[in-house]
Amino acid sequence: MIGSHTTASGGFTKTIPQEQFDDLLSRTALAALFYYPKIAVDDDGHNLQNDIAYCLEPVAGIGDEDAERLRVVVGRVITNPTAHRSELLALVIELAPPPSAE
Repeated sequence: MIGSHTTASGGFTKTIPQEQFDDLLSRTALAALFYYPKIAVDDDGHNLQNDIAYCLEPVAGIGDEDAERLRVVVGRVITNPTAHRSELLALVIELAPPPSAE
C-alpha cells in the first residue's frame, strides 16, 4: 500500500514499501561492485547516469526532492562505496516507511 509520511526535512513523500528500498540498495551495491571509471567515461552504452537511473527504478514513485537526494547519494556510493554507504543507509532509513508491528 502506498501512502505518505513526513520526511526529516518536513516535506511529505509517498510511502514506498521497504522491499523497494531494499531493491535500491541491492542495485546500488551491484553497480558499485562493477563500477570502473574508465568504462564509465569511454563506453557510450555504459555510464554513471545509466547506473544511477537503474538503481532508482524501484523507487520511481518517490517525490522529486527525495528522488534528487537519492540520485546524488547513489552516485556517490557507486563511485566510492566506503566513503558514502552510511549516508545512503541514513537516507533510506529516513525515507522508508516505519516498520509495522507484527
